[in-house]
Amino acid sequence: MLTLRDCIDFSDLTEEEVLAIAECEHIPLVTALEEGECMVHTKNGRKQLAVMIKGQAEMCERMGNTVHAQHLNRVYDAFMRRFDSKNA
Repeated sequence: MLTLRDCIDFSDLTEEEVLAIAECEHIPLVTALEEGECMVHTKNGRKQLAVMIKGQAEMCERMGNTVHAQHLNRVYDAFMRRFDSKNA
């Protein structure tokens, strides 16, 4: 039986990225993983994921949750570094 951890490990996303997608879209983690895994394989999908993560960070910042906003900004930066050569 595959666990959620196994699925994340087999994906091209980090756990933090999956969590950010789930938070932004208000969907379960498994659904976020499935959605994100499909999106990360296209240029447009990577752009959408980047906008999603950055947008969630900005919303947290506006709401005064600066610690979580900083975390999401680090997730965004790491995502951009990994996919910058693929035109994220």
